[in-house]
Amino acid sequence: MYPIQRNRRLRSSESIRQMVREHHLRPQDFIVPLFVIEGHNTKEQIPSMPGYFRMTLDLLTDEVNELWNLGLRSVLIFVKVPDAKKDNKGTEALNPEGLMQQAVQTIKSITPNMVVMTDVALDPYSNYGHDGIVENGKILNDETVAVLGEMALSHAQAGADIVAPSDMMDGRIGHIRQRLEDENFPDTGIMSYSAKYASSFYGPFRDALDSAPGFGDKKTYQMDFANRFDALTESEKDIAEGADILMVKPGIAYLDIVYELSQKLPIPIAVYQVSGEYAMLKAAAEKGWLDYENVMLEQLIAFKRSGARLIASYFAKEAVSLIQ
Repeated sequence: MYPIQRNRRLRSSESIRQMVREHHLRPQDFIVPLFVIEGHNTKEQIPSMPGYFRMTLDLLTDEVNELWNLGLRSVLIFVKVPDAKKDNKGTEALNPEGLMQQAVQTIKSITPNMVVMTDVALDPYSNYGHDGIVENGKILNDETVAVLGEMALSHAQAGADIVAPSDMMDGRIGHIRQRLEDENFPDTGIMSYSAKYASSFYGPFRDALDSAPGFGDKKTYQMDFANRFDALTESEKDIAEGADILMVKPGIAYLDIVYELSQKLPIPIAVYQVSGEYAMLKAAAEKGWLDYENVMLEQLIAFKRSGARLIASYFAKEAVSLIQ
């Protein structure tokens, strides 16, 4: 006897497949990373990230307007700091006229309703390329957290909607939340990189910002990629300290972490499809080894299927152009 239930019935046409599809991509799902540099009228392609650029503040106008017109509603700002402005304490990070602070103000003046997120970490400002203050070859936790609190406050004062600590220092979410509360910024959100792994997928990003560690690695503060339970422990602590959104980084190799956090925790989970993931697909596409657009969309849907509410991705503009 033929089966009464035939699963293929609901796969028989594209219209039917769309009708019963469980997960969809929307422009609002994306966070667009932006790389900002000093200077004027300059747009530099990042060699290890084909099709992605660093740009000066004056060129942000066209870029942000294009994002808004595509329906993209949130950006995450990173800045490339000249070597002359780097030191061991991240002094330039606290400059109210610094590049990050100016970038926030510029974007808000162009598109006031764009959700502006800011990277909070010392590595772009450090002459050691580490996410914290260095002493005798060791990354200092509490001294770094104090600076991160002032850095986050400076971003909030510039107009950032959400600060995004990516440093993985212990206790930094609670300290940042307290500084924001003390200075009357209770509505500034925190997106914590609560599960940021010590990954080899970050190479192109470090090229983009010239932020590779000058010695050693980041394994004493970023998480061991062999561990799963650490992600839950870190995330629960960050929620208790005041985080509003949690970030898992990298993406494709950590779908199990995204799924577990989305199932067990009561706040939105974001995932970062990192520079190495972007570069790998670009390189394979250039060789003609993969169907670029379909693989890109398949990966993005995988993030949604695993439970991510938000996706930080260098593919955001391309993906939205396709899905629309």
